[in-house]
Amino acid sequence: MFGRKKRNDDVEEVIDEQLETTEEAPDDLDATEPPEKDEHGEEKDTSAYRINLDREDGPFDIDEVDLDADDVERIDFGSLIVTPFENMQMQIQLDQTTGAVQSLLVVQGNSAIEVALFAAPASTLMIDEVHEEMVRGTASQGGEANVGPGPMGAELRRIVPMKGPDGEDGYHVSRTWLAQGPRWLLRGVLMGESALGDKLDSTGQLLLEFFCNLVVRRDDSPRVPGDVIPLKVPDGLRPEES
Repeated sequence: MFGRKKRNDDVEEVIDEQLETTEEAPDDLDATEPPEKDEHGEEKDTSAYRINLDREDGPFDIDEVDLDADDVERIDFGSLIVTPFENMQMQIQLDQTTGAVQSLLVVQGNSAIEVALFAAPASTLMIDEVHEEMVRGTASQGGEANVGPGPMGAELRRIVPMKGPDGEDGYHVSRTWLAQGPRWLLRGVLMGESALGDKLDSTGQLLLEFFCNLVVRRDDSPRVPGDVIPLKVPDGLRPEES
């Protein structure tokens, strides 16, 4: 594991169609927010918001870790740095219009996790708002969603009706983990066998560890909270080789 920096000094083909379903990020949140004030009219210290306490074991911001502290080979997607595990299978998912990398899909056995990065406010947490938006979206699709305790804190579980490859009725089951850091929100959607049941199986634990080892390198470009932060394909790695 890479070294931690001091806080404040300061994540083959898709298994089946079920694993291709993704949730929409909210797109109606304010881009900027006024600074919070205390009862005396002074600007509040919002450093506690900037470091989400649920990220003690990751995922991490680039300013929180020392990637030179070990000899682990990582994959640099620009805004996101991935620590691969043995026999990891990964797909790079591209925007059909722009060609930009929107998310990564890591497949292990009959399970998978999709990882995507979004812009977030600098001084307030938006995880609750994202959960509410996703619950409403699930209900509009005729599915069920609820928020409860999970390995990353609050976890959203969804069951959405869908059609299988042969037109048969089925369900898409997922568990969504959210982690917020300085001006970014990282989403991991666990799908397949590991999303079933109350406890994570060994594959689910492996994919959780992968998610927690992700490092975000958010640029300084202004973005509306909820906008996808695109990734870039590393030099020498072509999409078909992913």
